[in-house]
Amino acid sequence: MASFYNQATLSYNGNTTTSNITTGELLEVLSATKTALRDHYTSNENVTYIISIINSGNTAFTGLTVSDDLGAIPSDTVRYPLTFVPNSIRYYVNGSLQTTPVTEAAPPLTMTGINIPAGGNATLIYQATVNQYAPLDTNGTITNTATISGTGITNDILVSETISTENTALLTISKSLSPTTVTENGQITYTFIIQNLGNTAAASSDNVTITDTFNPILNPITVSFNGNTWNTGTNYTYSDVTGAFATIPGQITVPAATYTQDPTTGAWTVHPGVSTLTVTGTI
Repeated sequence: MASFYNQATLSYNGNTTTSNITTGELLEVLSATKTALRDHYTSNENVTYIISIINSGNTAFTGLTVSDDLGAIPSDTVRYPLTFVPNSIRYYVNGSLQTTPVTEAAPPLTMTGINIPAGGNATLIYQATVNQYAPLDTNGTITNTATISGTGITNDILVSETISTENTALLTISKSLSPTTVTENGQITYTFIIQNLGNTAAASSDNVTITDTFNPILNPITVSFNGNTWNTGTNYTYSDVTGAFATIPGQITVPAATYTQDPTTGAWTVHPGVSTLTVTGTI
């Protein structure tokens, strides 16, 4: 419910006088909510949003527009940390799937021709991808606001949802061989690069492990982690009969990534945390 006020002015013979102020209450019959299916996000992840609009009045609303700011970040040049996923919109009226509304994807996202029947509801479901303008550190958030406007709506309806960065380690692994050509009874080195794209370090309590089966079997082997020599039975296990290699849980740690923002474009760059495991052995 919103209040409104009105006052009249009377002018005569160069004189002016005002009336009393009248006050009224406007009962708003449209209400809306906006929800993200997940509270947290990571880089390049799709986020699903749901906008629910309820009409508690006796008259239908037709041809409304829903505009989504895609998390706009005010600056000299507005940046949008979310990118609309094409063809992801699902539009329901009273639970029945409708034809996709006319959509303009370029930020802000706009959806036009939304109808809400008397005593009914409409639901819009769509996805947006977290892009390079989204902050990824442990304090990062995206606040996403949608505006509902159109004929019959006295005051635009604003609905927002805030999601936060996922505070976790995001690990990847790559493996290389040197040299790639070796003679019998020669020596080779396998190098494992573990990268952490997340904003939280992978600690010993995370029980990160690497397993591999070397074929051909290596015997003997030497192992190092971040330049420090490892010992069999303490840091890893190895069978010179089967070639099965495994690090002992809790021995591998990987620092968190760091993030820098381009002062001109506003885009964030991820600098992964890196740890290196090497296994050298004779074929």
